[in-house]
Amino acid sequence: MKFFKLLFFLLLSLTLGACGPVKDLQTQLSEVIIGQDAIDPPAPLKDIKAIIQPKLLWKVSSKVDDRFDLTPVLSAEHVYAASSEGLLGKYNLMSGKSIWEIKTEQIISGGLGFGSDVIAFGTLNGYVFSYDINGKLLWKSKVSSTVLSAPVIIEDTVLVRTMDNNIHAFGLKDGAKKWIFNRQGPALTLRSSASLVSSDGVIYVGYPGGKLVAIRLDNGTLLWETSVAQPKGITEVERIVDITSPPVIDGMVIYAVAYNGRIAAVDRINGRVIWNRDISSFTGMNIEGGRIYLSHSGGAVYSLDNTTGKTFWRQGDLLNRKLSKPLPMSEYIAVGDIAGVVHILDRETGAFLGRIELEANAASTFLDENNPVMSNMIEYEPGKLLAQTRNGGLYAISIK
Repeated sequence: MKFFKLLFFLLLSLTLGACGPVKDLQTQLSEVIIGQDAIDPPAPLKDIKAIIQPKLLWKVSSKVDDRFDLTPVLSAEHVYAASSEGLLGKYNLMSGKSIWEIKTEQIISGGLGFGSDVIAFGTLNGYVFSYDINGKLLWKSKVSSTVLSAPVIIEDTVLVRTMDNNIHAFGLKDGAKKWIFNRQGPALTLRSSASLVSSDGVIYVGYPGGKLVAIRLDNGTLLWETSVAQPKGITEVERIVDITSPPVIDGMVIYAVAYNGRIAAVDRINGRVIWNRDISSFTGMNIEGGRIYLSHSGGAVYSLDNTTGKTFWRQGDLLNRKLSKPLPMSEYIAVGDIAGVVHILDRETGAFLGRIELEANAASTFLDENNPVMSNMIEYEPGKLLAQTRNGGLYAISIK
């Protein structure tokens, strides 16, 4: 069914050419093919000989169905989490006990960001809200369109990326606008929650069309732009090579990967591509100990050499399971899937060591698509991680 909907919208948009309704149709099309919306069903999980038995430490449930890719943030002994229905909460990191919860009356579509005791999020109707650690509203500011990615707080600046490819910079204390950076993208793009990263006064952002750009933090001027991937294919859908996950900085090299495209290592000084290789990812990668850990858009997990891109290992038994970004945890790798299952892999070999179903039930077949793990899991203590799912659940898990 998804394939025929996709084909219908594509043919209709091509038939209408460049007239007014095309933009609306493209928006609908991007919703149909959002992210890793695989045509084929997720592969059943194979039985494994579990060496590790992950344990659920606590959970918090807002009992809503989250439409957007939200990520919790940490502050000392607390975790802050939000739901798309507008619930913002502060919880004890050790127990999950609620410190406070507030109903913001907003549709939270991008968040959370945290820094300097400030929590920030973006909304569906194009606003940025800032709260203090006691749940008090500090300010709100209007932006140019929907916010799908988490705000980034750097020193005295709040950075927000909007769906129309603008980057907005606001003052941390008062929400005053500092600057706006705009870059035009291709007509047809994927809806993603890709945020930005920053280091040494420079912001790095991946864009639709496979472009990676470097921007000055202080004034928003462009420093350089480079191509991570080039569009290929005949149809507009085939030519989508959007960077749908945040780049990753490792020393003086920045890494970016495009959906339906390539992964590239780029010199942070001048934007020169050091190496690249064909590989596709929607949720992206993490880097630790000289290795890149990446979730392929088709469902494989890769371990790559960060200096060459060479494959150390590939775990291919999670086909079409819409994987989260892999999370390195000492000698382990954790990755979540579409059915709310968190898998623990051996860091050196990629072999399965254990798994935990976050909402287990007696009749489970590990194929329930109603509780996907969101893109970013967080290690908050050695051997302990936080995962948020689209049914509104926030889970603390121990793998030791």
